Amino acid sequence: MSFFQLNHFAPHLNETFSVEIDQVDTPFVLVEARPLPYRPIAGMVREPFSLLFRHEAAVVFPQRTYSMKHQGLGEFGIFLVPIARDRDGFIYQALFN
Repeated sequence: MSFFQLNHFAPHLNETFSVEIDQVDTPFVLVEARPLPYRPIAGMVREPFSLLFRHEAAVVFPQRTYSMKHQGLGEFGIFLVPIARDRDGFIYQALFN
């Protein structure tokens, strides 16, 4: 089994990822990819990291697992949580630990 690492996403900052919502592909832009603080534990499969995505919409989508697609990374499930609203839309976070 392969696990995503921060270095899979970091080169794709400001790129569009497609999220399927109600059978419609909806664009989310990766606006941040950063490592999280941690203490090494025996058997860790990856260092934890955070991703922030922006979606330019007036409506917020609930936290849940979404089907996401990216040209370079393929299709995968990702748990997104709305964490903020700014003038350009809503910010969603995905944590990998």
